[in-house]
Amino acid sequence: MMNIVSNLSMKLVRRLDPEEAHRLALNALMLGLGGGSGSGRDDPALSVRAMGLRFPNPIGIAAGFDKNAQVIRPLARIGFGFVEAGTVTPLPQEGNPRPRLFRLTEDRAIINRMGFNNQGIDRFAVRMARLHRLPAKGTGAGARVPVGANLGINKNGADPERDYPRLVGRVKHYADYIVLNLSSPNTPGLRDLQQADRLQAILQAIAEAHPDRPPLLVKLAPDLARDDIGPVIEAVIAGGAQGVTVTNTTISRPDGLRSPYANEAGGLSGRPLRLLARTVLREAVQIAAGRLTLVACGGIETGADIVDSVRAGADLVQLYSAFAYEGPGIVRRLKRETVRALNAEGFETLADAKGTA
Repeated sequence: MMNIVSNLSMKLVRRLDPEEAHRLALNALMLGLGGGSGSGRDDPALSVRAMGLRFPNPIGIAAGFDKNAQVIRPLARIGFGFVEAGTVTPLPQEGNPRPRLFRLTEDRAIINRMGFNNQGIDRFAVRMARLHRLPAKGTGAGARVPVGANLGINKNGADPERDYPRLVGRVKHYADYIVLNLSSPNTPGLRDLQQADRLQAILQAIAEAHPDRPPLLVKLAPDLARDDIGPVIEAVIAGGAQGVTVTNTTISRPDGLRSPYANEAGGLSGRPLRLLARTVLREAVQIAAGRLTLVACGGIETGADIVDSVRAGADLVQLYSAFAYEGPGIVRRLKRETVRALNAEGFETLADAKGTA
């Protein structure tokens, strides 16, 4: 019955303006209407250990869905193995003018040019602190899962070497891990911070200010020049970070897009990003050579996608577009399909499959 209600709800939601549908989804989750379709203990075959943390399953919700840390607990109850909130900036900002979010239904994709719209680090940190103090309720995936904080900079008046350490300081006591978003295409100049020398300066500033921080990851763009991936990965390692997320949205437009919104400006996510994200993942795995945790993001839609990512060398995966299209029921489906895909390929656990491709 819950699946029937969920399917009907998603059909209605998809008739709404995408940004209005997003707001409605957040309100429903805050009211406890997200259900617990993924609750209960996960299959032990899906358990992952990474960055000194235990994840009941490898499936996380990517940053961008819960920008203001409002629905972390409801997302955990749906069954996600980890939840990443943000991107949050030092000061509140409205983001770019509307319309700024587009469904490419024919391509099962999304284009956004949101521009880091969020309520700012002060309100974000209060919610994270409150969540940190509250005891987890229930068992299994409905209780405590690792929570990440995704950090960015304001469009105006930013000083990255100042701002990122301050943001880390505000969340380091409440987040299980932290991600630096240097790769959104919707904040002018942000992607320039991925240059190896600039990235290392930011990481050094964080290390000096916060030697006791939780694990730190850097989210990379899929549009990095191939020759730049190696220096960026080495800068991440030299700067003392523990991992990378591969990848953010792309400004490229793969051949074959059919939606009338395909030429809208912004970052493209979803199914058309899969091949590009997988290519960058494989290069990052080869260069990192076991020195970093890798989170695969981009075009993850099936259990086979998850197993393929893990076999390529990823430790964890994240969803955004597929969750927007299918709703909460996708998490249970993906976990079921992942176990089946593991068995079909002769593996007992995800750990057995890692890096075998």
